[in-house]
Amino acid sequence: MLRSRSKNKQADKTKNQQLQNFDYQFIDELKSMPVFISLDDNKNYLNELFKDCSDFVIREFQIEHSSKALLFFIDGMVNTEFVNEAMKALMILEGEEQQLDRIIEMTLPVSQVQKSSEYGTLLMSMLSGDAGLIVDGNKEALMMGIRGMEKRSIQEPETESVIRGPREGFVENLRTNTSMVRRKLKTPRLKMKPMILGRESNTNIVISYMEDLADPNLVEEVLCRLEKIDIDAVLETGYLEEFIQDSAYSPFPQVQYTERPDVVASALLQGRVGILVDGTPFVLIVPFIFAEALHSSEDYYERFQIMTLIRWLRYSLLILSLLTPGLYVAFTTFHQDLLPTSLLLSVAASREAIPFPAVVEAFIMEATFEALREAGIRLPKTIGSAVSILGALVIGQAAVQAGIVSAPMVIVVSLTGIASFTIPRFNAAIAVRILRFPIMFAAATFGLFGILVCVMLILGHMANLRSFGIPYLSPYGPLSSNDLKDVLIRAPWWAMKNRPAYMSVQDSIRLGDEASNEIKEQGGQRGMSIEHNNKNKGDVQ
Repeated sequence: MLRSRSKNKQADKTKNQQLQNFDYQFIDELKSMPVFISLDDNKNYLNELFKDCSDFVIREFQIEHSSKALLFFIDGMVNTEFVNEAMKALMILEGEEQQLDRIIEMTLPVSQVQKSSEYGTLLMSMLSGDAGLIVDGNKEALMMGIRGMEKRSIQEPETESVIRGPREGFVENLRTNTSMVRRKLKTPRLKMKPMILGRESNTNIVISYMEDLADPNLVEEVLCRLEKIDIDAVLETGYLEEFIQDSAYSPFPQVQYTERPDVVASALLQGRVGILVDGTPFVLIVPFIFAEALHSSEDYYERFQIMTLIRWLRYSLLILSLLTPGLYVAFTTFHQDLLPTSLLLSVAASREAIPFPAVVEAFIMEATFEALREAGIRLPKTIGSAVSILGALVIGQAAVQAGIVSAPMVIVVSLTGIASFTIPRFNAAIAVRILRFPIMFAAATFGLFGILVCVMLILGHMANLRSFGIPYLSPYGPLSSNDLKDVLIRAPWWAMKNRPAYMSVQDSIRLGDEASNEIKEQGGQRGMSIEHNNKNKGDVQ
C-alpha cells in the first residue's frame, strides 16, 4: 500500500514537471513562431491558439482588386471606430495594393504602426490592446496602435491629499501615467525604459529616470533586480517591492510609493529612479530614506516657516506614537515615583477596579483600535468613517464604565492613534504600529530600561539598513550637515542650491546664483525701484 502511494505521488510529480516543461516550451515556441505566408494557415493557427476565448475577434476581408487580409484583436481593448476606419481604408483601395510598406505609407489612417515577423511580438502587442493585420502573401504582420480600453479619470489621490498643490493623481493606465510625468518634466533627458514581467500577466513596466542626473550604476542595479524576477503575474507594485528591497525581513519600508506625479518628478530631479507598472496607480521610487517618510509634497508649496514647524511636529508625534503606550505601562508598573503625586493618585484611582495589569489593558485597547481602523478602511466610504469614529467613542466609553480598561489608557491609545495618522507615508506608519507592541512588552518586563534597549535596537537596525546602497538614516548617519536644511527644517528654495549629498548624481547643482544671491543680500527680491504715482489727477467735487 505504501509503495503504491509513493509510486502515485512520484507519477503525479513527474506529470506536473512535464506539464510545466510543456508550458515553457510552448511559450518559447510562440515567441519564435514566424508569421505564415498563407492567410489560411495564419487564420487556423490563431483560431486554435485562442480557442474558447469569447473576447477574441478575427475578421477576414477582401482588399479591393487585391488579396485577402486578416484583422484580429481583443474585444474591449481597442477603439472600434479606428478599427472600422482602417478596414474601410483597406477595402476601397483602387490599385493592386499588397506590399505592407505601401499600405503603411499610403493607406492606413493610423499613426502608430509596426511590423513583426514572429507571433511572440505580434500577440504580445495584441494582448496589450493593439490590433493585428495580416495580408496574404506577406511574411510580416502589422500591429496598429488603436487602443481604446476604458480607464478611470484623473482625480486627486485620496491617500496623499493636499491643501495647496496639484489635484491630479496617477491612474491604472500606464501611458496616462507616463504622460503625466512627462508633462512635469518636458525634456528629452527624461528616459522611459520599457520592460515586461510576469509569465502569464506580461505586465508592462517602465523605468523612469533623468539621464543627466541619475547615477548609471543605480539605473543598472534597478534593471538588474527587476530582470531577476520570474513570477506568474505582476498585478501591483507591491509584488516588485518585496523582490527589490535590500532587507526582506525589516518592518521599515525601503521603497517609496506614491500616487502623485509631482512627487515622482521631484524624486527624479534628485537622481532617483521611478518604476511605473501598468494596472496600478502607485509608482515606486528608489532609493528611499527614512527622513522622506516624514515629508509631504505640500512641504515645498507653502511658506518654509510654517512647514519647518510642521516637520518638528511630525517628529514629535512620531516619537509619541511609538513610545506613549510603552511609557504608560512602564510608569504605572515600575516607576510610579517618577509621576507627580496628584497625577499618580488620579491614575491609581482610575485603575482601582481594573482586573488586568497595565500591559494587558494596553494590548486590549491597541488591538481594538487597530480593528476599528481596519474596519473603517474596508467598509464603504459612506459608513466607514462613522463606524471608526463612533465605534472608538462608544467602545471606549463602554469599556471604562464596565471596568475593563481605565480612562487614562483610553486617552493614551487615542493620542497614539491620532499621532500615527500624522505620518505622511502610510507604509512608515505601519512600521511604527508594528514596533509599538514589542516596546509595550519590553516596558512591562523591564520598565524604562526595556524601552531604552528596544529603541537602541531599532536605531541600530535602521543604521544597518540600505536602500539601493544609500544608508537608511541619511543624512543623520553618516552626517551631512548641508542636507539637514531639507530634513530637520524646510529651508527656502533659494537656500537649497545643491541636490542631496547622500545621492550620487552627475550634476549636484540645481539652482542658479543670481536670484538666490540677491535674496540673501537684500532680504528679498527687490530688483529695480518702482515709482508709483500717488498724486490725484483731479479733485472730486
